[in-house]
Amino acid sequence: MSLVVYLAALVFGMTSVLLFRRPRTAMRDPLTLSTCAAVLLGALVFVCAAPATLRTVNDLTGVPNFGAPLTYGMLSAYSCAVLVLLINWRGGPRPLVRRMVLRSMAAYGLLVAAVVVLFLLADADTERLTDLDTYYAGTPFMREMILLYLLGHSAAMLVMCAVCVKWGREVGGLLRAGLRLILLGALLDVVGFQLTKYTAVVARWAGHDLDFLSTTVAPPMASLAALLCSAGFVLPRLLPPVLAHWRGLDDYRRLDPLWSLVRSVSTAPKPPASWWQLPRARLQWREVSIHDALLTLAPYFDHDLRTRVRDAALGAGRSAHAARLAAEAAMLADAARRAAAREEPPDTAGSYRLHATEVPGPSGLVELAQALRRPPGRGTASGGARPSSLTGTVSEPEEPHVA
Repeated sequence: MSLVVYLAALVFGMTSVLLFRRPRTAMRDPLTLSTCAAVLLGALVFVCAAPATLRTVNDLTGVPNFGAPLTYGMLSAYSCAVLVLLINWRGGPRPLVRRMVLRSMAAYGLLVAAVVVLFLLADADTERLTDLDTYYAGTPFMREMILLYLLGHSAAMLVMCAVCVKWGREVGGLLRAGLRLILLGALLDVVGFQLTKYTAVVARWAGHDLDFLSTTVAPPMASLAALLCSAGFVLPRLLPPVLAHWRGLDDYRRLDPLWSLVRSVSTAPKPPASWWQLPRARLQWREVSIHDALLTLAPYFDHDLRTRVRDAALGAGRSAHAARLAAEAAMLADAARRAAAREEPPDTAGSYRLHATEVPGPSGLVELAQALRRPPGRGTASGGARPSSLTGTVSEPEEPHVA
């Protein structure tokens, strides 16, 4: 059982590390800070609740069941952290948010203090690592301590359910998906953990033995519920940058044909060792380098060639946009050949702005790169030779295929 609990704690810890990957920024962002605190406290709850940890704590302190108020106090702190996270996530005027956060912390601070006091007043000399709640369900002060931590956790989960239902009607996208995961986790916690604990404790009061609900059913339900809640909290925070980096990697690869054509004329400074760089950083450097190369090649643009290819594409029934891309691809390939061969600029050279430089982001460059990749057609381009790369290899006169 301890191994499973420790694995759950490890998942929580890794999530917290991902969210806290930029400490300076995170410390200034209440939402990130409260998310990390809630996830980290959830991990600590799992660590403290593991039987191996309880035994170690009891042995180190010399106090039987000292791990109980430690675990219950940590669970209460986690409940408070969840409420604080919801308050920061919901947002609003900063004075109101700060006031609600302080009230939540004060309430659960008193609860933790009450848990400790009740444990000190109780007679709990028999060490129980897995069934303390039911074993001491009828013991004075221990009974109150157990009920108090359960009620505090129930209050936090029920508030979280209500907020998720209400807020889920107002938002959409990833935020709504995250709220649904949180709601599912909270409901699983209420039914699978709290209800089973209450049932087992009340059964003890009535003289029945339903301890298996508390010792066998509740722990895995609590683990699954906490993981679902954590996934709901971090999904809207982590998934957008992950998707952005994935799209950046895709755009970086799709720029390969254009980069292969112009890389030898780019004068942009080389980046530092890039094996560790995130895809978006690498894409940004490649964009800058390509734009620099396009400026270098601009004097070599043959606008007669561009016009002939564009007119041929329009005559073949292509759209104006597709015809422009095909014409610019042919003109850029011809300019790269002239630059590689150190030829003089053509007489038809003049100012012209490529479509790729008119749109923000990498989308225009990607379109131009894909136009360069298409197999060339024959019979419409200029009589000059067309390069297959900047290495100087020359093919027969051809016209780029227009898609």
